[in-house]
Amino acid sequence: MPDRRQFLAATGAGFACIAATRIARALGTSPWSPYPDAIAIDGASGTNLVFLEKGDPGIPAELAAARACGLSATLLTVAPQGQFWLDDAAFQRAKANIDKWLATIAAYPDTLMLIRDGADLRRAHRDRKLGTIFGFQGTEPLGEDLDRIAMFRQRGVRVIQLTHNRRNLVGDGAMEPGNAGLSNYGHQVVERLNADKIVVDLAHGSQRTMAEGIAASKAPVLISHTGCRALADLPRNTSDAELRALADRGGVAGMIFWPYLRTDTQPMAIDLVRHIEHAINVCGEDHVGIGSDTPVAPVDRTAAFEKDNREAIADMKEQGIFARDRPADLYLFIPDLNRADRYAVLGGMLSARGHSDTRIAKILGGNFARVMGEVWG
Repeated sequence: MPDRRQFLAATGAGFACIAATRIARALGTSPWSPYPDAIAIDGASGTNLVFLEKGDPGIPAELAAARACGLSATLLTVAPQGQFWLDDAAFQRAKANIDKWLATIAAYPDTLMLIRDGADLRRAHRDRKLGTIFGFQGTEPLGEDLDRIAMFRQRGVRVIQLTHNRRNLVGDGAMEPGNAGLSNYGHQVVERLNADKIVVDLAHGSQRTMAEGIAASKAPVLISHTGCRALADLPRNTSDAELRALADRGGVAGMIFWPYLRTDTQPMAIDLVRHIEHAINVCGEDHVGIGSDTPVAPVDRTAAFEKDNREAIADMKEQGIFARDRPADLYLFIPDLNRADRYAVLGGMLSARGHSDTRIAKILGGNFARVMGEVWG
């Protein structure tokens, strides 16, 4: 889920009906009609409400997008977003972030609800609320204390990603050239996550970390937001070997909306579809999902946004997240899916390409719901 900088680039009411109609016409498809009946889950998303103080004029648009997206739940990053190192401050910040999100959910009970188990997923779908699943993008808040896993579960955390881009005590992230895989401590963390019924997430892991994490877990795992390395050979993407291993153990890989879908120009909806279809061909329709890594609210592409976005992309190039020869105006979303009901539109694209309703329902959330329900109990 994006951080504050990405939120500032994503505010605004960019989902006006006229814009949505223009996008749908350009895609040459209609929203997938069975979508309201499906349990839809984005494996890396959420609202920006936590950043908005009471009375902020952006709140109505955020709430409208939360309703219009039609999702039953999002996997929301409450900590650490790749910024924390191993220190007590990481632990304290994680607890503070959870408290802030709990307060935000409580402030909008007609729109949001906290997800703790499979029954909550079904309840959110039935009541047409946007369920919020607390997750970590990195194990830094655990420090060296495995007992913190149970404590964070008690506070609502249901998915923990082992690493972000960098190395931590558990293993190597995707941007580490050493590709060292899981540490001994990392194996202990996976074992405890299994015991405490928290889903193991391997997104952002190095290739060895993903492979060893899949093998180590006794429960199905997620790679919540990634792409297919066979189509775009980038460290953040997942190779066919790991996709097959993930499927063999019952896991699910969510396809991302970021520029990892291509190595050259800006990815569009058809690139996302290609990654979905490749993943289906490699690991089967029961093991593919959506993990957009974008907020549910569409982006209002104002002049201010374009300026901020170019600065953000330049910074990411400097960090090595994107290659220096990539375009300066890359976007961290799919431009022709820049609407609140993007999931229904994506379902329509898949339907137009001959995918069955049963398959589409699995990809848009059914597969994530299966893994989560199995692990959570």
